[in-house]
Amino acid sequence: MEDAKDLTQDFFVKILQHNWLEHADVNRGRFRSLLLTSLQNFLVKAAEKTRTRKRGGDLKFISWDDWMAEASSQLSVSAHALDALPAERLFDHRWATTVVEQALRRLREECEGKDRLRLFYALSRHLIEEREEVSYAKLSAVLGVAETTVKKQLHIMRQRYRSLLRDEVAHTVENPADVQDEIRYLCAALAAGTE
Repeated sequence: MEDAKDLTQDFFVKILQHNWLEHADVNRGRFRSLLLTSLQNFLVKAAEKTRTRKRGGDLKFISWDDWMAEASSQLSVSAHALDALPAERLFDHRWATTVVEQALRRLREECEGKDRLRLFYALSRHLIEEREEVSYAKLSAVLGVAETTVKKQLHIMRQRYRSLLRDEVAHTVENPADVQDEIRYLCAALAAGTE
């Protein structure tokens, strides 16, 4: 609402400052049409200005090294990878990490909304592990539920995580057909950072 008021005021200020009414000509059409076209052009330019600002107009640049040093991540880059990988591969790893963390954040928020945050914290570490690596007995003891319940809940959580990850990757590609290739690339980038 406030944005609409601001835009309206800005539009009329522009009309008055540039003596816009002098350009009105009865022979060129109705005043209403001139006003409407002028307003539409003004709004398009205002929207472009806002999008430009959102894309980086107000951003400050930081050095790559500082960013990598400060980048907090559950999926850290090994010391060997930091020294051995070129900057482009490190960038790809950080991108992949960000996408994975975004999917995990969304899953955590969903679990929190369903009052299942404790379940999320107990199972989230096992979302990408193979079945043989998961100790269902330990998880069962921690959660105080049967092993079959743990297996079922982990299976459901893995499916939802994959869906959220797929959704996050879909936001990074133009063509939906490229999602699966991008997920493969994401996995390769993550693997490269842990070598």
